[in-house]
Amino acid sequence: MSDTVELHPSIDGGLTQGSASFAGGVLACKCAERTVKVRIDSQVAHNHACGCSKCWKPEGAVFSVVAVVPRDSVQVAENGDKLKIVDESAAIQRHACEACGTHLFGRIENKNHPFYGLDFIHAELFEEPGAAAPQFAAFVSSIIEAGYDPAKMDAVRATLKSLGLEPYDCLSPPLMDAIATHLGKASGKLAA
Repeated sequence: MSDTVELHPSIDGGLTQGSASFAGGVLACKCAERTVKVRIDSQVAHNHACGCSKCWKPEGAVFSVVAVVPRDSVQVAENGDKLKIVDESAAIQRHACEACGTHLFGRIENKNHPFYGLDFIHAELFEEPGAAAPQFAAFVSSIIEAGYDPAKMDAVRATLKSLGLEPYDCLSPPLMDAIATHLGKASGKLAA
């Protein structure tokens, strides 16, 4: 019996390596009609599995898969009237389709933020193949805050490593799990 766990549909079967010639494409939301489309005119950078509770995840996914692109390479191409900012108080202004909830891009407006000038996107939404593959996993312990069972974290980290995605946290993983377990219980998202 394998301890492999499903984390995200775009990585569960293994990583698809990108193409060195990929220079962007079109991201599309999940709507069947009046699909929001966003043109990206660059390859992605720092693609990774993200366990934070703010990033958009497809139905049933434990992690999101998110990358960055230069802000000036992002252009809303179709049905931009359907986009809204999910949380205007957040550092990353995530622009999502009002109808299906898919996040198309996240923008940092604070010019003093270290990532100002980069927009966050979900490369799995490209209509074209070739975006750079995920390279690591971030905020791994944060999945506990969203209700993931802390007892399964060793299997999550083993699965990430088996995919070639080094899992990262602040402090040691057991300490981060303890902090995240406390926060998950305090928020009511994790059973006490």
